[in-house]
Amino acid sequence: MLANRTSIISPSVTIGISTKVKELKRQGIDVTSLSIGEPDFFTPENAKLAAIEAIKANKTKYDAASGLFELKQAIVSKLKRDNNVDYDLDEIVVSSGAKHSISNTLLAIMNPGDEIIIPKPYWTSYPEMVKLLNGVPIFANTQAENSFKLQEDELTALISEKTKAIFITNPSNPTGAVYTKDELEPIVKVCIENQIYIIADEIYEKIIFGSEFTSISSLSDEAKNITITINGLSKSSSMTGWRLGYTASSKKLAQAMSAIQGHLVSHPSTISQWAAVEAINNCEADTQHMVKTYYQRRNEVIKIFKDIEDLSIIRPDGAFYTFINVSKLRPYLGDVDSLSVEISNILLDKYRLAVVPGLAFGLDDYIRITYAADMDTVETGINKIVQFIEDIKR
Repeated sequence: MLANRTSIISPSVTIGISTKVKELKRQGIDVTSLSIGEPDFFTPENAKLAAIEAIKANKTKYDAASGLFELKQAIVSKLKRDNNVDYDLDEIVVSSGAKHSISNTLLAIMNPGDEIIIPKPYWTSYPEMVKLLNGVPIFANTQAENSFKLQEDELTALISEKTKAIFITNPSNPTGAVYTKDELEPIVKVCIENQIYIIADEIYEKIIFGSEFTSISSLSDEAKNITITINGLSKSSSMTGWRLGYTASSKKLAQAMSAIQGHLVSHPSTISQWAAVEAINNCEADTQHMVKTYYQRRNEVIKIFKDIEDLSIIRPDGAFYTFINVSKLRPYLGDVDSLSVEISNILLDKYRLAVVPGLAFGLDDYIRITYAADMDTVETGINKIVQFIEDIKR
């Protein structure tokens, strides 16, 4: 008696692994977890205090479906300050997390049968979201030598009359790759010429190492007109549980998303929104402290993997992930349905290490670990991978 759409989607792999790890820990089993993409920092103190003050001041009633006026003001100022792009308040829609913002976007732009181009590797939920809304995910095969960043010819080869939008994740989850301005411009040019929406997932924009971040909507007025920018507070301000995301888009799209959200959800928690106002306006130092820490860990991780003969990684220039090529281990594991799932299961069951199989991101020759954990934990996890390799080669 279930709806047909429930049969065509798969559960979230990352959430599933996280749930299993928590269950093992509840059983008293020690697990090294390098799976879930969650900052190992607490929400900035000022943001927490702002939420407490909102509760004390009884700012707990219904508000506008598209978000608090004060929060949209803060977002508009942030986009101008950090991304050099101008938006009006009625072009911002605040939602319950970036995942919710993406759902609103797809609901607003996509008809049944429309095609959405998704470069591989992709964030795990993109294809499932598209399928849930009766769209068709079209996967772009990118190349390791380009750090899996989409190239112009890879995009043009997939465009059809049914193409409605493309996802561009910058910085990337799972690779940590960062697009430069020069790399983005030809992709945006193709999208403008073909009137294809760009869903620009920029949730990791603050976590970037040694290069300048380019927001797609800042490239030109034409780019801005076709771009829906997705962002939020989960990664930049360690506010994963507060569930706060937002979109910046055209007035017409924002109006549509606001109407959709108004009927399905109303608005995000007002308490979370007041915390977000403070996080955006006054907690940049906390963000920069996190980024500095991730940068130091990133450098250590790169050094460690240089000495591991059977593994190679995509150099992460942003976010807090390492995408590890495990293809050289295939001969030691025999005929398995999925290399990355097999390795991930063995690591968890035998070595008590949680990683994410690359199959969840569309590439089976890889696994993903995070360095959003202290270096002792990261090194312990990598040592377990090395021990696993030594064991299977005996």
